[in-house]
Amino acid sequence: MAVPGLEIPEIEPTAPWEGPNRPLPQPAFPKGGPMIDQLMQQMVNSFLIGSVYALVAIGLTLIWGVMNVINFAHGDFLMIGMFVSFWLYTLYGIDPLFSIPACAAILFVLGLLIYRFIVSKVMTGPVLAQLVVTFGVSIFLANFAVMLWTPDFRLIEKPLLSGTWSLGTVQLSIPKFAASVGSVLVSLGLFLFLRKSKTGKAILAVEMNRDSALLVGINTDRINSLSFAIGSALVGIAGAFLSMYYYIYPQVGGLFGTISFCIVALGGFGSIEGAFIAGILIGFVQTLGGYFFDPAYKYAIVFMVYLLTVWIRPKGLLGW
Repeated sequence: MAVPGLEIPEIEPTAPWEGPNRPLPQPAFPKGGPMIDQLMQQMVNSFLIGSVYALVAIGLTLIWGVMNVINFAHGDFLMIGMFVSFWLYTLYGIDPLFSIPACAAILFVLGLLIYRFIVSKVMTGPVLAQLVVTFGVSIFLANFAVMLWTPDFRLIEKPLLSGTWSLGTVQLSIPKFAASVGSVLVSLGLFLFLRKSKTGKAILAVEMNRDSALLVGINTDRINSLSFAIGSALVGIAGAFLSMYYYIYPQVGGLFGTISFCIVALGGFGSIEGAFIAGILIGFVQTLGGYFFDPAYKYAIVFMVYLLTVWIRPKGLLGW
């Protein structure tokens, strides 16, 4: 009801960002904000995948350091290990965690046989023959796997270790964490074996100087076969770890094999410690590169870092 002579002044509405109730300015990177949380998540993911990369690369650098032979079939040995774990789970219900000894034993024997009947025949031949023979083994294993198991993608759907742990704002995948811890423990075990055991010291002696090792009575051919078998067993163990959460198919070894070559060159050919450090670094480069730029470019960033490193230091980080 209007009252004569009484005028009510109009009040202009105040914007939410003006006046006494305006929100206080926030720092560009608030503590515990979304960006920091995501960065912490990516760093955890980097270490989880990097430690598995390191285990794969250690097997490759052991073969290279002792025999001076590049094993192009290394990634395909990983694929065999993943399929061994998959079929043990599918046919007999053995979880990938418990199939690790079987994967290691089968790949150890496979590596021993391939060295004895194929690789050893070209050890005294030209370098090109050594390259071609392992490349031929790689092609054979990949195509043989396609013939046996088809190129379909497979996955172990319900492993014993599954789900995630919530550590504050960081989500920790249980199978990836188990694979990472297992890879670190196996790498440490190999390091202790090489440094403390008589056989391990013989392997290191052949790696450092083959002629001197022959002079002191070390059977270098036996060391070659043992090193090739151990390197194959290591990548078989890595395959069992990866089968807990990664897709399994005949061409899966191609990507891991290529990355392991980059890691070996980055860490230094023949250096176990260098391969482990470089594997962790490549995990960080791949994950953080995909986070800050674009996931489609993460592998390109990995190879770019590798090229820059060998350009600056061709011997790698810890190469001789």
